[in-house]
Amino acid sequence: MTHYQKLLKISTTGKSFYNITAKIAAAVTESGVETGLCTLFLRHTSASLVIQENADPDVLVDLANFMAKLAPESGKYIHDAEGPDDMPAHIRTALTHTSEHIPINRGHLVLGTWQGIYIWEHRQRSHSRELVVHISG
Repeated sequence: MTHYQKLLKISTTGKSFYNITAKIAAAVTESGVETGLCTLFLRHTSASLVIQENADPDVLVDLANFMAKLAPESGKYIHDAEGPDDMPAHIRTALTHTSEHIPINRGHLVLGTWQGIYIWEHRQRSHSRELVVHISG
């Protein structure tokens, strides 16, 4: 079995979705794995990974609006060491994922027609996010 691992550094400019599908697909190509599994792990507690609609941007807007109501920045939280978006960001990450697994077939990610892979930045300010891509096959 072949194992390939790569650390990607993704710069974010604040709260938003960052489509990283092409970066992950490139890592799969670099690995040379034809049939296997791509595991993604985001090394943070205030951003998350989501596989979501990549055709209609309104889906991402609706998701962000829903999450803002579920974990509002105006809430009364005990943990606020880094500002009013700190604890809501941790809640949003706890409700989503910091890892994903995507099958690889014929050297390509097996994603659905309308699926894209996103880092969902939950904080207002810019961050440098680290994503571990592990490919086995």
